[in-house]
Amino acid sequence: MSRFNFPDLGRRRFVMALTLSPLLLPLAAHASLNSKTEFPDLNRIVALEWLPIELLMTLGITPLAVAEIANYRLWVQEPQLAPSVLDLGNRTEPNMELLQQIDPSLILYSEGFGPSVPKMQTIAPTMGFSFNDGSGTPLKLAKQSLQNLAARLGIPERATAHLAQFQQRLAQSRQRLRPWDKTPLLLFTLLDADHALVFGKGSMFQEVMDELGLKNAWTGETNFWGSAIVGIEQLATVSPQSQAIFFSHGNDALFAQVQQTPLWQALPFVRARKVISQPGVWFYGATLSAMRFCDLLESALGAKS
Repeated sequence: MSRFNFPDLGRRRFVMALTLSPLLLPLAAHASLNSKTEFPDLNRIVALEWLPIELLMTLGITPLAVAEIANYRLWVQEPQLAPSVLDLGNRTEPNMELLQQIDPSLILYSEGFGPSVPKMQTIAPTMGFSFNDGSGTPLKLAKQSLQNLAARLGIPERATAHLAQFQQRLAQSRQRLRPWDKTPLLLFTLLDADHALVFGKGSMFQEVMDELGLKNAWTGETNFWGSAIVGIEQLATVSPQSQAIFFSHGNDALFAQVQQTPLWQALPFVRARKVISQPGVWFYGATLSAMRFCDLLESALGAKS
């Protein structure tokens, strides 16, 4: 990491990107349930990672407590957390003493993040989720995770209703974005002055774009989660006919700095004035993130209903 010689903020953002990607998640996508069969108190459910926060809120339930509220508001942004939600600290090392004190009815976590499952189960029943199962279709997995959670909570009808609404929303966006089906879209954010995070094959964004009939301008390699950290110079491989969309995660000042550099100004799509800035959306989310992504695409591309 030191070879990049990042300033403190850049280094933190770079490390955060590695942390944000579900780098430690195992391939298996399943919910680990304890033997308790009664439904948990819906007002006392805790979520220790951002994917289960979204799944829970999709079902209309406000978590009692979550981890890393400040970073959630920076990177995830939507759905917004209520002021009443308690902060349990770091996602990988939450405050176990506080967790025990608030006496949750259920602890939701992402597999590979946070304390060991046996340790959490000394406090409350648990349920775990994976972002990716290796199929390259994280959104499909998220839909199943939502149904699993709804069943665990005794409210399967909420998942059914939401998923129907979700498919309707995709159909609307496909129609509205039809004029853009021939234009490749570059989706990115910045990690520091020299590196971008781009999204391609295997990402939630790609899965949504496939549903919408849109093309991705990034055809380079991606990691297991459909993203790639690339040098700014590597964006020169992107077609000048592409429309670039920058997602802001508290890094507007950084983007403004990068835009002043000769390297950035020499990029083909930049010279063609095809760069649009939009608010942030969670890259590794579920259906609510996918719907927000649709909203932002329509806003960026000037789609009309």
